[in-house]
Amino acid sequence: MADYDFDVAVIGGGPGGYVAAIRAGQLGLRAALVEEAELGGICLNWGCIPSKALLKNAEVLSLFHRAEEFGITVDNLQYDFGKAIDRSRGVVRRLTAGVGMLLRKNKVEHVKGRGRLSDAHSVVVDGGERSFTAANVIIATGARPRPLPGLEMDGDTIIGSREALELRDVPSPVGIVGGGATGVEFAYLYRAYGAEVTVIELMPRLVPNEDEEIAQQLERAFSGQGIKTLTGSRVTSVEKRPDGAVLSVETPDGSRELEVQKVLVAVGVQGNVEDLGLEELGVPIERGFVQVDDNMRTGVPGVYAIGDVTGKLLLAHVAQAQGVLAIETIAGMDSQTLDYRMMPRAVYCQPQVTSFGYTEREAGEAGLSAKVGRFPFRANGKSLAAGDSEGMVKVVADGDTGEILGAHMIGAEVTEMLPELTMTNLLEGSVNELGWLVHSHPTLSEAVKEAALDVEGAAIHI
Repeated sequence: MADYDFDVAVIGGGPGGYVAAIRAGQLGLRAALVEEAELGGICLNWGCIPSKALLKNAEVLSLFHRAEEFGITVDNLQYDFGKAIDRSRGVVRRLTAGVGMLLRKNKVEHVKGRGRLSDAHSVVVDGGERSFTAANVIIATGARPRPLPGLEMDGDTIIGSREALELRDVPSPVGIVGGGATGVEFAYLYRAYGAEVTVIELMPRLVPNEDEEIAQQLERAFSGQGIKTLTGSRVTSVEKRPDGAVLSVETPDGSRELEVQKVLVAVGVQGNVEDLGLEELGVPIERGFVQVDDNMRTGVPGVYAIGDVTGKLLLAHVAQAQGVLAIETIAGMDSQTLDYRMMPRAVYCQPQVTSFGYTEREAGEAGLSAKVGRFPFRANGKSLAAGDSEGMVKVVADGDTGEILGAHMIGAEVTEMLPELTMTNLLEGSVNELGWLVHSHPTLSEAVKEAALDVEGAAIHI
């Protein structure tokens, strides 16, 4: 690889791209990272991180609204959504600065600008202001919202998540089109700040990729919070007005109209594949995403792709894992390929939702002999003491061996509890090991132990 300027060039500085570049540096590869905007990509700057900062604000505010439960009286409660936005941007600045430091530490050259391939080993930046060669190139350009016919975003009345993260006032009433992770997180955020919120989801339930039981519990929780949900429904037309818009919605119970101040569109993305020189090279692209093999190779020698641009599983931690896999493949290491079904998923509304592996329905459809264990947080001492007893842990296991096939949770802080289950799965453990393992008392994680025991009907506390 000495005949090239770099061993690896990464185009795109999001979670997958910067992790790939850092891993390359760790392995002693000469690496360059090309990014035209802020380091960290959409996730750090306009997605995962700022939204989680805002959701923490919403959680604190929600706790103040419940103060009487804890014997605390709060008078004249005031809150400023603009300051919440400011806090979220401060968190972003700290993290993006940290990414820059890590690149320098690992001797990765950060090239500011828009990169494209003139051939499989040549990168041109900003139309020719700079060019260099690389033995291997990784495309990590991410994805962007896919426009819906009739719901094209104008950045004012009809917005996406990026615009939503810049609003300094909470819109109300607000219609959220899409009941996936982004939609339900914004629904919780806006409702905590007092907005009238309606979520419109085409599928029969919220978070449609999650286990049906979990989705049902989330819908009940949202109803209790005052969030309206229209599932099995679609927007048929939008009439913009000076003060907002009127949505015509087709629901299972007939047509209805919703008057809203803002429409947040939170459905569908497409890969950023344009103007990269990919088609000229013969890199396969289907339905707007770059096609890759199990080691992130595109089929064009020396050209790899990772992250959302591949359309595999659009999650930041998946992009990071793909980045490491691509670099280790380039370095000649025998790295384990990724099992996307077993990747963890997380939704940060309240109650939180997290999962991995097969749902109960999917296990049955796959012909697996599955058993299910459940444990509700209302029977967990720590949950009751903390005043957060909503939700449950559900474990799906092989009926013969007890091997964990999947797990699904809804409740407070469950996103921090899933790794115990994914690690057990990775090590080919079973519900027996989880049931035997002594957990500290009182902890939320005891619910994991009890759900594992329940697979064999041996749960103690229910």
